[in-house]
Amino acid sequence: LDTLEKWVTEIFSEIPNNGLPKPSFGHLTQPFDTPEFHKLYRVVPIRKVHSLTITWALPPQEQYYRVKPLHYISWLVGHEGKGSVLSFLRKKFWALALYGGNGETGFEQNSTYSIFSISVTLTDEGYKHFYEVWCPAACFSCCFPNVWKDECVPFCLQVAHVVFQYVKMLQRKGPDQRQVIWEEIQKIEANEFHYQEQTDPVDYVENLCENMQLFQKEDFLTGDQLLFEYKPEV
Repeated sequence: LDTLEKWVTEIFSEIPNNGLPKPSFGHLTQPFDTPEFHKLYRVVPIRKVHSLTITWALPPQEQYYRVKPLHYISWLVGHEGKGSVLSFLRKKFWALALYGGNGETGFEQNSTYSIFSISVTLTDEGYKHFYEVWCPAACFSCCFPNVWKDECVPFCLQVAHVVFQYVKMLQRKGPDQRQVIWEEIQKIEANEFHYQEQTDPVDYVENLCENMQLFQKEDFLTGDQLLFEYKPEV
């Protein structure tokens, strides 16, 4: 460690400190508030695969790294057990896989905006039903009985609206009564952090340098992985 410290001092001590604050682009609000963003795009892939990706542009979330609200939402959306979105779509033979989340760095999260995406890998039958007309109102609990009961909302049996209705249900119910889920995520992430495999030293240093631009000093080593505070209002 002493040798490494000596090398770092010798190599980087000549770099001047100009005393300037970290650049921020927070004044560039709503960069996706354009007609081009609010559209459905169809892209013909090279491989024979059907995938539906829904993307939301959100206010910047990097200041909430100790809470990680998008990680909490992606955990609920990506749940594969009984009562989940994927479980329902699989029963309809419409989907093979589903994942959602935010990369927490770079293009997906910065001082201007945050991106949250949900991607569904569709079957051939699911592709036929990914975006259809609305059906009459139905009880949402018939689709997700293991999540929340007696939740009646307008509902349509097609992939896009199933995803939107599930997210809407999470929004209305809120996280106030779901602290046990957040704590479960917190424990799992803590275990993965403590028992993670050793990474390449160069990659580790690069990641650490990036963390130094994003987190408080005490969170340089853990800020990108651990959950620290439960704040349902966030």
